[in-house]
Amino acid sequence: MDASNSSTPPGAALPRTPLRVRLQRAFGNGKSVDTPGIMRLRKLVLFSSQAFIILFITFALAEVTLRIYNSIKPLPIFYSTSYNRFRGKPFSFDYESFHLNSRGFKDVEHSTQKAAGTFRILGIGDSFAFGVVPYADNYLTLLNEELNRNGKHAELINMGIPGTDPADYLSLFIHEGLELNPDMVLLSFFIGNDFEEQSRSLLSYSYAASAIKFLIDVNTKFEGRIIHGKATYHDDANTVTDAQYLNLERARSSIFLRNNKPFERDVTNSWSHVREMSQICARQGIRFLVVVIPDELQVNEQLQQRVIDASRLPRESFDFGLPNKMLITKFRESDIDYIDLRDEFASISRSTSLYKPNDSHWNIAGNRTASDIIAKHMMAAWE
Repeated sequence: MDASNSSTPPGAALPRTPLRVRLQRAFGNGKSVDTPGIMRLRKLVLFSSQAFIILFITFALAEVTLRIYNSIKPLPIFYSTSYNRFRGKPFSFDYESFHLNSRGFKDVEHSTQKAAGTFRILGIGDSFAFGVVPYADNYLTLLNEELNRNGKHAELINMGIPGTDPADYLSLFIHEGLELNPDMVLLSFFIGNDFEEQSRSLLSYSYAASAIKFLIDVNTKFEGRIIHGKATYHDDANTVTDAQYLNLERARSSIFLRNNKPFERDVTNSWSHVREMSQICARQGIRFLVVVIPDELQVNEQLQQRVIDASRLPRESFDFGLPNKMLITKFRESDIDYIDLRDEFASISRSTSLYKPNDSHWNIAGNRTASDIIAKHMMAAWE
């Protein structure tokens, strides 16, 4: 065609060829590519894209809405740094014949108001304070009885919560302990894991994902945990297998390695919470006592050898008293009263088992031994 007869002005851009026409030319002979299969594929892609966009917008709106709502009225299904995430379910069974109290603690009910002439003690700690043994055999229960037998009108309130750490101990003391007007705080510090910071799953960072997980787990998840339920306690029963327990203690053994710089930072971090508790107690005129609870690895020579063999490190690489020494140095510098149970437990463990089999917690004998040692220390301090 002559350019002079074209409808397109000279120098102007040519009209863009429609995509369908270009596809027809590319795929040959001018035949249409809109076959039934291609059309179904187009519809599927379009539908999937629209569905994804709708799902994304819905998820984003749910995320924003749940975050706003939780900031106004916190819900237990979302991640929290509060110690309440580990608290027992109020009034739930703890073994066959005992119920947790109305606050989810493994203890009888206590009035907020302290009776006249009563020396009130708060027992704060993790699963050691809560105890894997029945309530009557717990060292805090036994200690309370022993103090009263020796003429002290004592009321020891067990506020142990499994899974907590020093940051939680401090928070619990401030939010619930101080209002009980205590005369003394008895802090149980477990060497095995009280230097560890609690980990957080990636899922917990999303409120919408957490809500979906809650709905999936709704039949098994609830506010408050069932710790032991209606189970029958067996003092000589293995908690886990030999291999599982060895793996647990081997993982913990890093805190006993010499020249472990990361652990030194962990000690400083954990210590800061303990020190703040002691400072609050000092300002309020409250006695403060720390009971340093040894890990079984520190007192069981056979277990030590198994862990050393599994680690394939020379024995000289380990100092099983290292964390205690570091803590005691800090206690003395800050004039904090403490009891280190390690040496006496190591001595007694040569002839008597003080821990449940394949469990890092004390058995009945271990709880009784701890109670006796603590009672002697406290009675001596009162004389």
